Amino acid sequence: MTTVPTDIHAIAAELLRAEDRGAETDLLTSRLPGLDVETAYDIQAETLALRKRRGERVVGVKLGLTSPAKQRRMNVDEPLVAWLTDRMTLGPGAKVPLEPLIHPRVEPEIVLEIGAPLAGPGVTAGQALECVSAVRAGLEVIDSRYRDYRFTLPDVIADNASSAHYALAGTSTPPGGLDLVAEPCRMEKNGQPVSEGVGADVLGDPLRALVFAAELLGRRGIRIEPGWTVLTGGITDAVPVTAGDEVTAYFGTLGEVTVRT
Repeated sequence: MTTVPTDIHAIAAELLRAEDRGAETDLLTSRLPGLDVETAYDIQAETLALRKRRGERVVGVKLGLTSPAKQRRMNVDEPLVAWLTDRMTLGPGAKVPLEPLIHPRVEPEIVLEIGAPLAGPGVTAGQALECVSAVRAGLEVIDSRYRDYRFTLPDVIADNASSAHYALAGTSTPPGGLDLVAEPCRMEKNGQPVSEGVGADVLGDPLRALVFAAELLGRRGIRIEPGWTVLTGGITDAVPVTAGDEVTAYFGTLGEVTVRT
């Protein structure tokens, strides 16, 4: 059994408490200026271990900061991978529990359902596609625990990529014949258009997000498992929401999905 250093365990527990209580916290990098990406992933892994201990079950992975718009706004130049658990799942049209969220935002996603194991290194886009059993429209609710929604790459990795909740469309589409690069998406908030984009806004191709996740997890000895859900990353920048809002993402071939607050 691997022993987690006390400081990593303490930091992970602190971040999870902030999430549970809806309490903003200071940037880790402001207290730990030497914090690097690998150590941030160690903190994220320990946070996942704490989630499991309290009964949460891993259901997939999510990618963050995969669109140029998000990278520019957050001053980050590469994507990241984080975890999904059953506690984060919402049904289509479900009401988002705003407590204890701090500053929730919603973004549209192309979502991949995994039918066969996928492990790096050396994964190609073709191999990744063969492991996809279905594609869905999705909306992710994100909520950074850091003050003013500002962070560096190590900060957001440790914070599990600002995870909160996600919802999937009720219908799925087989991947064969889909053009994920050209798949259009329009997002509306309270009936008004707020953003639009295409699958190419996710690393040039949403399959590259799956490849990135498989490669990164593979370096850490983890494979992407059958039955997992993969959120490939926001197609557009996220929109803030408050009580009473309704956000819908309309996709060209994947249908639509809605969340309400």
